[in-house]
Amino acid sequence: MKRREFITLVGGAAAAWPLAASAQQPTMPLVGFLSPASPETYVARLDAFREGLREIGFVEGHSVAIEYRWAHNRYERLPELAAELVGRNVTVIVAAGSTSAALAAKRATQIIPVVFNIGADPVEVGLVASLAHPGGNVTGLSQVYFTLTAKRLEMLHELVGRPLPIALLVNPINPYTEQETRVVQATAKALGLHLHVLNATGERDLTAAFRSMVELQAGALLVGADPVFTNLRGRVIALAAHYGVPAIYAYREFTADGGLISYGTNIAAAYRQVGLYAGRILKGEKPADLPVMQPTKFELVINLKTARALGLEVPATVLARADEVIE
Repeated sequence: MKRREFITLVGGAAAAWPLAASAQQPTMPLVGFLSPASPETYVARLDAFREGLREIGFVEGHSVAIEYRWAHNRYERLPELAAELVGRNVTVIVAAGSTSAALAAKRATQIIPVVFNIGADPVEVGLVASLAHPGGNVTGLSQVYFTLTAKRLEMLHELVGRPLPIALLVNPINPYTEQETRVVQATAKALGLHLHVLNATGERDLTAAFRSMVELQAGALLVGADPVFTNLRGRVIALAAHYGVPAIYAYREFTADGGLISYGTNIAAAYRQVGLYAGRILKGEKPADLPVMQPTKFELVINLKTARALGLEVPATVLARADEVIE
């Protein structure tokens, strides 16, 4: 970020403040925002994050500055980007939307506070000592994705109404994919469903994954809650429509953009809460004293236009539970 010199006009004439006076101006706190995704896919999430900061008294560009680091789906870059933020001497690091980002931030510093928003169990992956008493310099929000992914499989099964083989789309380089897959496989077995696991690490893999799904005769698709798929949601939705496959997603963003159905946490509420935690730390609270939060609000969204295009009749039992129906 380039430093700027400000010249104040006094009495209608240009007069530069003495350097000593400039030095006395208070420095804004600096927040580092680390994400594995791309900025264009995080517009709504950033708005919610900034709203949380504003609620506690910090407005970007006025009372707080934010340094952004985006990995653009290249997970291997996260340690480097986290180190850059540490080098900028940020006041707090927000590791958004990925266990990999949170772990990279924690490994980069044991001093600068870190606020995460992840889907894994933060105790199990080694981010905190416990949910109630995180200890150290790290705290945040855990989205309990594993439990929700299993619930999404149950909903997808209810939606299609037949015991069809189902495909699970995951990113194999995500550190929590193995655990997510185990949970879904156990749920599929309990439901008497055959599950195919499809891997994709980026856009080039998606077409091959969908072709494999067709070859395997999978009749429905469960899309994992990975930042790569969120970043590429337009492509994922388009491929699901092209192959005529009912698909369920983790976030409302997918359904709003034309996906069939989504079930998960209210992502705007989650990022607002992350903003609030970052603001509390800027005001002097310690991460060790801020318990890890878990979401209490979940939303089921159904796109009936997409259902009609697929020739799918949504069961009344599913419609009755929907928080939002997109016509």
